[in-house]
Amino acid sequence: MQPNMRDYDETCASFKWERPERYNFARDVIDALGQADPNAQALLCVSQNGTEERVTYAALSAASRRLANVLRDAGVRRGDVVILVLGRDKAWWDAMTACIRMGAIASPGTSQLSSKDLAYRFEAANARAVIALSSVADRVDEVADRFPNLVAKFVVNGTRAGWTEYRSAFDAASDAFDTVDTAASEPSLCYFTSGTTKNPKMVLHNNVSYAIGHEVTGRHWLDLRPDDLLWNISDSGWGKAAWSSYFGPFRCGTTVFVDQREVFDPEQTLEFLQRYPITVFCGPPTVYRMLVQQDVAKYKPKALRHCTSGGEPLNPEVIAKWEEFTGLTIREGYGQSETVSLCANFPCIEVRPGSMGKPSPGFDLQIVDEKGNVAPAGEEGDIAVRVKPERPVGVMTEYWRDPEKTAESMRGDWYITGDRGRRDEDGYFWFSGRADDVITSAGYRIGPFEVESALIEHPAVAESAVVSSPDELRGAVVKAFVVLAKGFEASDDLIEQLQEHVKQATAPYKYPRRIEFVKDLPKNVSGKIRRVELRKKEWGG
Repeated sequence: MQPNMRDYDETCASFKWERPERYNFARDVIDALGQADPNAQALLCVSQNGTEERVTYAALSAASRRLANVLRDAGVRRGDVVILVLGRDKAWWDAMTACIRMGAIASPGTSQLSSKDLAYRFEAANARAVIALSSVADRVDEVADRFPNLVAKFVVNGTRAGWTEYRSAFDAASDAFDTVDTAASEPSLCYFTSGTTKNPKMVLHNNVSYAIGHEVTGRHWLDLRPDDLLWNISDSGWGKAAWSSYFGPFRCGTTVFVDQREVFDPEQTLEFLQRYPITVFCGPPTVYRMLVQQDVAKYKPKALRHCTSGGEPLNPEVIAKWEEFTGLTIREGYGQSETVSLCANFPCIEVRPGSMGKPSPGFDLQIVDEKGNVAPAGEEGDIAVRVKPERPVGVMTEYWRDPEKTAESMRGDWYITGDRGRRDEDGYFWFSGRADDVITSAGYRIGPFEVESALIEHPAVAESAVVSSPDELRGAVVKAFVVLAKGFEASDDLIEQLQEHVKQATAPYKYPRRIEFVKDLPKNVSGKIRRVELRKKEWGG
């Protein structure tokens, strides 16, 4: 392990990927931490009623061995897929560690998955077992009979006919289990990425791509230390939980704060920051937007020293408001389910509001054109990672069982992320939008984020999402869906004000020719705005 970044250029120049032939995160990290210090704390869990549970690394190690025995006795073997639908229940941390320990493939999903979503996952991954909250069990049972390979169903926080009660099986199991000596190249984790026009793809990671790859996430972007208490606001079904609630912090021996509430409450969040010694806070842009709309003067964070954001770009206006409240700058990071942190505003570099920052150590990140040539500074293109002649550790193995999609993600020596952006003269990267989010109107290419950033600077706008809308003359025009801030009402006059505001804040051709006021915006469990749903609404897809 390398020291935390204090000089960007020096860290990048000296960085070397650890490339072991055999690796098991449960043994090589969790067990090692528990043996080195039996009192070292892995988790601080706060239940819905405020009850606290403190879990050491040694206890997490023992719990995962018990669960590995439970899964093995139920018929789960090395290489089998186990679907985890557990919200922020402690069982998720036990299950992730148990699957890694026994060489099974963990596949987390959000508790908002429909029965159709679950059926797709069971079939695509040929799942062997599912561990789920009781609130999800109905949806599993609607489809489970169609999948004979699904031999085991474990229900957490409840009982149900046809299911094994998780806690009873866990308590009855032995904590003696011989950890599988897995190869670094063996599959370990499977995430389903959100589809736009097709079903989600299966992102397959091996035993080191996240487990070692998130060294750059935890140590360098999150700047984690053993005495930190990290709060990452993320449902366990999102890849960000693996980033910043599991692999990143545990590689650094950090304690993870777990808020087990089912519904996000911005006032309660501010209260927790005041009550608990949380030193590092990570949340998606939506969380920060909601927090700065509260009466923040009533709160004072107890120990906060570092704040980060990921998932999609954060508006500079929100960054400024958060800094007024905490004195801290939100440092954005960029990556995907397919990768670890590829780019970030690291603690030792200047933050340029709206920028994704600079490339992470260990990655050759560039903007490339359609032929795979590196684009000059200032020119928009595809954000890409060089994977040849040597592949960085922190990149997925493949889109599992989909060689066509895997091949489509490659362009010469580059893995193409599917995101568009540009690099400035100083090496900072700027996000334009998903390749399929970019709006082409009358020949102009318009990234939605720039328009959204301009809109949110207006006091009437709490949130906005920008997509294309069909237009007979221009082919498409920019349309904004706007959630109003408190005290403002929708009107034609306000539409004109917002349009004029955007014209002044950015290039006039980018202004939203259509504006629709809405109560809320469609989002996934991580808080990321689902523009795909708004595009479908406009285009009838």
